[in-house]
Amino acid sequence: MQKPMDLPEVTPKPAIEVARANDAEEAKLIRRLQMMMNLVMQTVAQDGSLTIDEASQMIADARAAALAMFPGKELAYDLIWKPRFQRLMRERFRIM
Repeated sequence: MQKPMDLPEVTPKPAIEVARANDAEEAKLIRRLQMMMNLVMQTVAQDGSLTIDEASQMIADARAAALAMFPGKELAYDLIWKPRFQRLMRERFRIM
């Protein structure tokens, strides 16, 4: 009798590994989003030559980029980032 060949057993990744990979990717996107938003906020706050229209466009572009990274999360943006940008614009350009 011939001995059966030992083939490597192919097993799917456990669900926990897949979840960890997804969590790591989401955490990476969140860090990237935070860095981008902080950069926009610092630029608006510190660049004295920036006009109100340019600052508004930067904020609108940052919103579009955030929603491209996290589609369907408009409410989260409106709750977290919008008030921060509004406060920054009021303070920077003395808007009432």
